[in-house]
Amino acid sequence: MLFGIFIYDGVEPIDLATFGVLSMARRVAPQIRICTIAPKAGLVHLSNGLDVVAQFGIDDAPACDVVIVTGGPGWGAQSRSGVTLDYIRRLHASGKVASVCTGAMILAASGILDNKVATTKRAVVPPEISPLKQMRDLYPAIEVREAALVDTGAVVTGGGVSLCIDTTLHILETMLGGAVASETARIIEYQRARSANMNSEAFLAG
Repeated sequence: MLFGIFIYDGVEPIDLATFGVLSMARRVAPQIRICTIAPKAGLVHLSNGLDVVAQFGIDDAPACDVVIVTGGPGWGAQSRSGVTLDYIRRLHASGKVASVCTGAMILAASGILDNKVATTKRAVVPPEISPLKQMRDLYPAIEVREAALVDTGAVVTGGGVSLCIDTTLHILETMLGGAVASETARIIEYQRARSANMNSEAFLAG
């Protein structure tokens, strides 16, 4: 089972916790494979100075069981990139796509969230503009929810920053079962945070 992590210049490094959670999940489910995909293969400059290497570009990206689109300040440029938006539409047409944090803004720009429920990063500090408000203002066809996680079946959108962990665990649960997700949460010592988040009134919508 192949999981793709879509990255680009300006991704927040914490959003790569998606990769970290999947990496730890391989101890429970060794059939998991992970790859990184970017607009172009090679060096990707993340936010705040961290550089990583994308194994694949959009043109040679393998078919994945799910691709998780990460977030960060670079989302604006990606939401205006025809190449990236076409890739997102192809993913949606052929399988499952997910986002964490402001990665949902890229999904929104592609049109795949139209007439669906979705969420994105909520908590901000002025003068930062709330991405949740931006999604409502820019994409009125989306039913924007102030939730930690939205699962509509073909698309999963997660909230901001550390909720990328919960989103990845949720994807693991839906694709490989609750036991895999629960054991992965135990391995990374995230059981208490996951339980608290899941019991929150606004955790899951869809």
